[in-house]
Amino acid sequence: MTADEMVLQHLDQGLLTITMNRPDRRNALNPDMTRGLVEAARRAAEDQEVRAVLLKGAGGTFCVGGDVKSMAAGRAPMSFEEKQVTLRRAMEVSRILHQMQKPVVAQLDGAAAGAGLSIALSCDLRVASESCKITTAFAKVGFSGDFGGTYFLTQMLGSAKARELYLLSPLLSAKEAFGLGMVTRVVPDAEIDATAQELALSLAHGPSIAFGYIKRNINNAETMSLEACFDGEAFHHSRAGETDDHKEAAKAFVEKRKPAFRGQ
Repeated sequence: MTADEMVLQHLDQGLLTITMNRPDRRNALNPDMTRGLVEAARRAAEDQEVRAVLLKGAGGTFCVGGDVKSMAAGRAPMSFEEKQVTLRRAMEVSRILHQMQKPVVAQLDGAAAGAGLSIALSCDLRVASESCKITTAFAKVGFSGDFGGTYFLTQMLGSAKARELYLLSPLLSAKEAFGLGMVTRVVPDAEIDATAQELALSLAHGPSIAFGYIKRNINNAETMSLEACFDGEAFHHSRAGETDDHKEAAKAFVEKRKPAFRGQ
């Protein structure tokens, strides 16, 4: 199975659905899949036809993380430096999804573990099915963590809770993850496909330029000073006010109707 077959892409009505497609391995990550994910994320960020992204897994599971069975079987030997460069290249999927100026929804069903959870945490919103199991998992297989999970969890929950979830690696239910703030919404298993699709499509039909600036403002707040964030907000807010979508929304407000955004 090639990278294109392991990572499926479907664009419809401005929504790019990216599907991890190794259902027989519960969508465990291998080099071809991570390569496909990076390519799909780059396409999502750069393609002007893409206004939002839905990331999901085939076969009722989001992603269980790295392919541990493959690791145990052994691969062609690489030097430490080669391993580091290869992993860092694969991890770009999380950075791109987090930083792209388009909203990203992760559909979590079955399980989201290890690097799979890290990638989900890089997304803007996470919709989980009630039966989904969520865990960092790394410590249980003697790893420290990759794909940005320690960064995203620390930003979301604070250092103390991130330490707990990584060092103890508890198996969380979707409702427990929701209670911690890791998950945006929990829905019955039978409704997960429709709910995630509806949410992602609503974002694809929204004010795309404003959404992009909202993401940039929040990302700025993770690293920049107060003054720099204020400067950014002033620029982005003023720019959004010049868009056709803002003018349409103001007109719709006066006319007491729902705005029809075009992403312009």
